[in-house]
Amino acid sequence: MALQLDQLVKLAKAAAKANPSTSFSWEGTSYTRDELNETLRQELKALAPDYRTYKMNQNTIFALMEQTIDDVIPERVIELYSQFADIKTFAQGDKPIFTQRITTAARRRAKQFIGKVGLAGLYEVFKLDGRSYEVTTNAIGGAAQIGFEEFLDGRVDFADVLDIVLEGIDECIYIEIEAQLEGAINNMVPANFKSRTTFIEADMDALISIADSYGKATIYCTYEFAATMWPSDNRMSDAMKDQRWTGNGYVASYKAHNVVILPQSYNDETNTHKVINPGLAYIIPTGAEKPVKIAIEGGAIVDEYTNYDRSKEIQIYKKIGVRAIFSPAICVYENTSLTR
Repeated sequence: MALQLDQLVKLAKAAAKANPSTSFSWEGTSYTRDELNETLRQELKALAPDYRTYKMNQNTIFALMEQTIDDVIPERVIELYSQFADIKTFAQGDKPIFTQRITTAARRRAKQFIGKVGLAGLYEVFKLDGRSYEVTTNAIGGAAQIGFEEFLDGRVDFADVLDIVLEGIDECIYIEIEAQLEGAINNMVPANFKSRTTFIEADMDALISIADSYGKATIYCTYEFAATMWPSDNRMSDAMKDQRWTGNGYVASYKAHNVVILPQSYNDETNTHKVINPGLAYIIPTGAEKPVKIAIEGGAIVDEYTNYDRSKEIQIYKKIGVRAIFSPAICVYENTSLTR
């Protein structure tokens, strides 16, 4: 018996979230990720075993894809980017407004200006730096083409389309985050940005000192950058050498500061154009205003376009906005020898 729409949505969400290396529970039974995907595939085939049945069930299939995208994308974004990004969902038509909190440094300055004054005395004025701003959203998405004969022969199906779309939206968001981060560097105060042709320990230490004044800093960078973070005089303990060669390939803690590796990806099939600039490291204090704001607005839209050869284009988009704003608490180190 075919599943109802709400059951299909639960199944699709479970398949999208399942960890490839572990089992996943759905409807009280434990499944592997492959088993979940195969179950979803069979259910979608039951909805579209042939062209006539597909047209009858088209609204159900598209509703399934829309609801799955709407439920899974925010959770995926939070899981991947919450360490350095504030993520909010908004209803269609609402203004995506983010409120920037008053920074720790501003609160410290304010305390310095508070003192005893007479009833008619002069007051020393201080300014807190909290503010609100809008993050403009744009439609991101794409079209997955299904050949009519391939569809009839069962060589491709809607489970493939759904998986490709979710992966593609993830990639679009990641590319936009990188573009926004690099753009924000142009507006940084000079003391918070250092660009060198190699990794220089003293310069990294100077940036960490600035970030630490706002809260214990964490370093966010690619594996390539982390692999260069070694003492200038090559003084390395045996534990550091072991971690570099047989462990992570880099030291996961730089002078008691955690190093978080940003996942790398490529824009092309030749693995030559990297999404994340490997030459940049972001030094962000704990508790500071997160530099990236991600707004997810409204629901996903799934529609169909029929080409002249009767192939189907399943067109999907969702409105997402990304903005990066660097506070004085955030520092950036650039190793130009790694910069793409």
